[in-house]
Amino acid sequence: MEEKLLRYTLRMDRYLFQKFRYVAEYEGRSANREIEQMLKKRIEEFEKEHGEIILSEKKQ
Repeated sequence: MEEKLLRYTLRMDRYLFQKFRYVAEYEGRSANREIEQMLKKRIEEFEKEHGEIILSEKKQ
């Protein structure tokens, strides 16, 4: 069974991440949920400019 959630390690400057966590907490989200919201917003912006991204299913 394929797991829907993907685990991804993100490396970044510690000070930058501390500020990011502050923003996430201010918005009432975990850092993970804040990243997810930012990704969704960016993809939406991209698709508005360039059209819908069509993915083909790939089995590994």
